[in-house]
Amino acid sequence: MIKKGVYAAKLSVLKDDLSLDIEATISHAEWIIKEGCHGVFFFGSTGAGQYISSSEKKELISQISSHKLKNQFFLGIGNNSLKENLDLIRYGMEYKFDTFLLMPPAYGKGNTEEGVYNFYKNIIIKQPKIKIILYNFEKLSSFLFTPEFVKKLVSDWPKNIIGIKDSSSNLYEKLKIPNFLIFPGSEAKLVKGLKLGCAGCISAVTNVTHSMARTVFDNYTSDSSESLNKKLILVRETFDNYNLISALHSYMSIKNENYKNLLPPLILLNSKDKKELLKKLETLKFNLNKKIAA
Repeated sequence: MIKKGVYAAKLSVLKDDLSLDIEATISHAEWIIKEGCHGVFFFGSTGAGQYISSSEKKELISQISSHKLKNQFFLGIGNNSLKENLDLIRYGMEYKFDTFLLMPPAYGKGNTEEGVYNFYKNIIIKQPKIKIILYNFEKLSSFLFTPEFVKKLVSDWPKNIIGIKDSSSNLYEKLKIPNFLIFPGSEAKLVKGLKLGCAGCISAVTNVTHSMARTVFDNYTSDSSESLNKKLILVRETFDNYNLISALHSYMSIKNENYKNLLPPLILLNSKDKKELLKKLETLKFNLNKKIAA
C-alpha cells in the first residue's frame, strides 16, 4: 500500500538493441530508493511505458515480485488498449502488486468524462481488489480531470480509487477529499502541496533530485529547509525547459552510458541543449557526484 512520501517516476534502462535492460532497470530503482525516495513507479510516462512491450514488462514484474524492496515498487499502466491494460493488471496482481498508476487511454481530443468513467469502471469490474492512483496528465492523455469528476470516481469506488498524480492544471490546489492521496507531479510543488495536505510527490526529476527532495520532504516545516527547497524548485524548472525524458537521459548518461539509449521517437538532447542544461545546473551547484547505478 502506498504511503505519503517522495516517489520517482523512474526511467527505463535499455540495451544497445533497445530491448529493456531488466537487471539495470531494477538496479536503478534500488539506487533511487537508497538515495532517498520512498519508492518508485515502473513504466510511467517517464519510463516510456507506452513504448515498452508487454512481454518485457511482465518479465520485469516477475523478477521484482520477490525483491526485498517490493513494497516500495509500484507499477504504471498507460496503454491505449483496454485489453492490454487489463492483461498487465491481472499479471501484476497475480504477483501480489495491487496498486497501479493508471492513466486514461489517449485519443486525440475525443476523451470525455463519460468515456473515461467507463474506462475505470471496466477495470474495476474485472479487478475488484485493485487500488488505483489516477493520473492527470492532459498533455499525454488528452483528458483533464476536474475536482468534481475525481470526487465522483471516489464516491462510486471508494475502496479502489485511492489517490491521484496531478501533472496538469494544479488540480492538487483545488482537490479536497478525506483519506485520499494527492501527489503533485513535480517536486517544485512539493512543499506547497504538503502545506495543503498533499501526500508528497511522484516526479520524473526525482530520478536525480531524490536526496534533495527527500530532505525537503522530511523537514518542510522547518525554516532551515527553505533555501534547499528554492534550489530544488530551480533544478526542476531547469529540466522543465526541455523534454524531460531526453534531458534526464542526457544528463544521467554522463555518469553512466547505460542511459544513452532511448526508444524512437524519443532522442537525447542535441549538443547545444545538453551543454546549456549542464551549464545551468552547474550555476545552481547541482551535480550528482556519485556514479549512477544501472
